[in-house]
Amino acid sequence: MRKNSIKNTRINGEVQKEISNILRNEVKDPRIHPMTSVVAVEVAPDLKSAKIYVSVLGSEQEKADTLKGLKSAAGVIRSKLARSINLRNTPELTFIMDSSIEYGVNMTSMIDKITKKDDEIE
Repeated sequence: MRKNSIKNTRINGEVQKEISNILRNEVKDPRIHPMTSVVAVEVAPDLKSAKIYVSVLGSEQEKADTLKGLKSAAGVIRSKLARSINLRNTPELTFIMDSSIEYGVNMTSMIDKITKKDDEIE
């Protein structure tokens, strides 16, 4: 299976949806911030590993704590994923912090400030 095949894209989406549900409903680690989002998932073509990109809306300390909590809960999340998705292999999970949502929010606020200043000048 190639990396960008339709099957791999479908598996990525399904794994992303299931991990989001598991984090929201089943993982009770207090280190994991409640405003944690699964941004993207990249499952390897051989289904042996998966990179899970997460975004946390909070301070740098909350982000670090969330990443530690996710890494320690990876085995539990993987076993719950194995029960909910029927794959030949359940991938080994690697969590990676993604700041794209925070970057987008900051860019939007900058654009709003600039347009507000332009409106005041006219």
